[in-house]
Amino acid sequence: MSQFTVRNVEDDVKARLKQRAVRNGTSLEAEVRTILRNAVKDEGSVVGPGLGSRIAARFAKVGLASPFPELRGQVPRPAVVEEASQPTAPRRSQTAAAGSPSLARKRA
Repeated sequence: MSQFTVRNVEDDVKARLKQRAVRNGTSLEAEVRTILRNAVKDEGSVVGPGLGSRIAARFAKVGLASPFPELRGQVPRPAVVEEASQPTAPRRSQTAAAGSPSLARKRA
């Protein structure tokens, strides 16, 4: 087994660890080992299905053409947006505002 020393632990943290050890009926060292063991035991393990699997399950009845890949652990990349070849139609809020009588008064 390995050993290491933790320096500069605040007095109140040490006191609270001792209290916790007494409550659990263990020594201070045993309590710290338990805390450290529990802190890293689930690290790196996957809990449940990933987003792609959940989406595929939700839309399974619709019928997907291809499965969603799991992208866990990959570095995010910025989206690539291509320029539109034709101008898009104005949004409804823009066309509704243009025909608004209050807006026409402000323009005049």
